[in-house]
Amino acid sequence: MNLFGGVLSVTGIGFLMLCLLVIAAVGYALGRIRIKGVSLGTAGVFIIALLFGALFFKFIEPQITMKVTQTVGDEGFEKSVSYASNALKIVENLGLILFVTSVGFIAGPNFFKNLKKNFKSYILLGVIIILAGALTCVACFFIGRGFEADSKEFVAMLVGILSGSLTSTPAFSAAKATVLPQYEDAVTVGHGIAYLFGVVGVVLFVQLIPKLLKANMDDERAKLLHVDDGADKKKAVPAKLFELDKFGIGPFALAAALGVLLGAIKIPLSGKGLAGTTFSLTTTGGALIVSLIFGHFGRFGRFKVMPDKKTLEVFRETGLMLFLIGAGVAGGANFVKYFKAVYFLYGVAMTIVPMIIGFIFAKFVLKLSLLNNLGSITGGMTSTPALGTLINVAGTDDVASAYAATYPIALIAVVLASQFLILLL
Repeated sequence: MNLFGGVLSVTGIGFLMLCLLVIAAVGYALGRIRIKGVSLGTAGVFIIALLFGALFFKFIEPQITMKVTQTVGDEGFEKSVSYASNALKIVENLGLILFVTSVGFIAGPNFFKNLKKNFKSYILLGVIIILAGALTCVACFFIGRGFEADSKEFVAMLVGILSGSLTSTPAFSAAKATVLPQYEDAVTVGHGIAYLFGVVGVVLFVQLIPKLLKANMDDERAKLLHVDDGADKKKAVPAKLFELDKFGIGPFALAAALGVLLGAIKIPLSGKGLAGTTFSLTTTGGALIVSLIFGHFGRFGRFKVMPDKKTLEVFRETGLMLFLIGAGVAGGANFVKYFKAVYFLYGVAMTIVPMIIGFIFAKFVLKLSLLNNLGSITGGMTSTPALGTLINVAGTDDVASAYAATYPIALIAVVLASQFLILLL
């Protein structure tokens, strides 16, 4: 792209980086707008990324191409290959690793103590939320099947909508691996249609509930579990700990790398219709578990593995921004093409119903405090952006412990639910 008469030329990866930076700047500006005290926050970046993808992605692809020479027999020929989609996927995955690893480190010091106290509650809530989403998906199937020509394609679409409503990439991947090849596109389309409200709906929910309940945040923060100061001081007793660097970027990278390796382990599932299907923690689950362990111990011997708090805060926000941009631009490219109002409404239902049922169950049955409740909801909905918003609303990182405790349960449940829905309906 040549600007100002050719004086300024921005092409290829440079052009993509320029677009992403503009999306971030405009998105944060949108996120600052408050209407009756409610704002989009970092989710504003996602809205702008989605709009950008829908309106301008077709102009990005020609800018990110590479000439590839292929040989057929004795003849060679050149063709242009676009790397825009792959570049966005890298941005999305890098952001996810940065965010989830930061959350694990932040939650680590309080996580296991909190988990021990509320273990059954977190398991129950994670299962209840996913079960509510799956049953809503089944209800949508019976409501809409009479209007669909291909019921199998409709099921694939609905399961894609379920994964998008819960912003669950593992469920999305599992669904694509389970359906027949000709229905993979239906899963992808459904996921993309529901993803928008899946992000924004939970972000708004965690902001609106405290306002509707007129919650006193000072009181709610006090109800969260804190590790006592004496325990923290004991952890810091060893005189001189070895540090890779003063910011803690080295141990952060180590935890993230080990998390990626853990998430890459695939466990075969057996049973009727599950042949060839595998389950894995994925990069998200692997990075979360390893960073929780690192954050809990803080050191191994005299080797300090706990990054500086400011480093974690910067990585958490940067990661969330990159994740939303990568997912938003890619999703926006297909959103308009495949959008149907009824599919969007199915997605709204699969987002709202599980949240409401989960919140009521946690409040009146499990008796969780408001912030523990909402933190668990973000984990149960596997909503990375909503956790970032809740941390800002609550004014404390401690809510990440509830997210981290519920998330793995919900992760496993939603992957299995997606596969079983395809096999049963």
